[in-house]
Amino acid sequence: MAFEHYIRSGTKLLRCGYTTGTCAALAAAGAATMLLAGETPETVRLCTPKGITVEVALADCKRGENAASCAVQKDSGDDPDVTDGLLISAEVRLTEHGISIDGGAGVGRVTKAGLNQPVGAAAINTVPRQMIAATVESVCAETGYSGGLAVTISVPGGAEVAAKTFNPILGIEGGISILGTSGIVEPMSEQAIVDTIAVELHQAALGDRSGLLLTPGNYGIQFIQEMSPDLPRLPCVKYSNYLGDALDIAAMEGFPCVLIVGHIGKLVKLAGGIMNMHSKMADCRRELFCAYAALCGAGQEVCRKLMEQVTTDGCIAVLDENGLRQPVMKSLIDAMQRHLDRRAAGAMRVGVVVFSNEYGLLGQSEAGETLLREWSAQ
Repeated sequence: MAFEHYIRSGTKLLRCGYTTGTCAALAAAGAATMLLAGETPETVRLCTPKGITVEVALADCKRGENAASCAVQKDSGDDPDVTDGLLISAEVRLTEHGISIDGGAGVGRVTKAGLNQPVGAAAINTVPRQMIAATVESVCAETGYSGGLAVTISVPGGAEVAAKTFNPILGIEGGISILGTSGIVEPMSEQAIVDTIAVELHQAALGDRSGLLLTPGNYGIQFIQEMSPDLPRLPCVKYSNYLGDALDIAAMEGFPCVLIVGHIGKLVKLAGGIMNMHSKMADCRRELFCAYAALCGAGQEVCRKLMEQVTTDGCIAVLDENGLRQPVMKSLIDAMQRHLDRRAAGAMRVGVVVFSNEYGLLGQSEAGETLLREWSAQ
């Protein structure tokens, strides 16, 4: 049963897939139905957070007196994803009360602080956990079951596949992560993404050209809306990892003012002049924090701690512990602005706003602050 949802990239149609989190939730729904309704459904379906419905067939179905399990095959569509084709399995077991969710074989375990889940927890991120809980709670309501359920997500072959990912570097051991915020995998062909950005920027330029927001993804859009509720409805385009291309295209389309709004995990690379922020191209986040901290007076021990962090939020925590956040962030943002000005080459005004999901606003360049003030006054 192929998932038939496509996105357009120029003249091409690329097939989307669905995340490991969606697979886990679908498998959990199937296992819960088998256990509580006493029947094995031919297919299971759910509406993803993106609003797109996914319906799949179940595999490897097993039912006992107090537990049931089944699996859903991961489909990444046209995205080159190492998890494509893996079976994401869920076992649902009767308990006295509540819904618990854990990882089994092939699902990674968090060993370092600063990730989406605490140390010791299974690497099943927040949104997939919410999706899993929602699906099994729905089955409970449909069947009139008022007891508890324990859900265990497993991935046969997950440990071997995880070796090809960044999980070992991040401190996730023993398997893959169960991920996804939208529930849908959109193809990540580099040229396809750049083509799509170009189309969206051209469409945006057909309307109000007074200003443009560029952000890597949904978090940036949400943050700037909350930070500046008086901001007029400016066109906003997601550039994924391709900031340099997006700036070039925005200049070509004639936008006079562009504001970059992004998470520090992406934008810290901009302080090093990196305009393609995909991890396969460059991942010098800790090194940049370390270099600019040293310039602001940090000693060897602080630099060592920065280099030991697995996330930029962890780096911010180290700076806070040593009273260095303000000068280091100012130095980093000043460097970001210099590289933006060099790329824009006078074709447009450009500024930057940097935030963290954990710490909120981390800073903005003088040019970024000026743009926000001017736009809000309109």
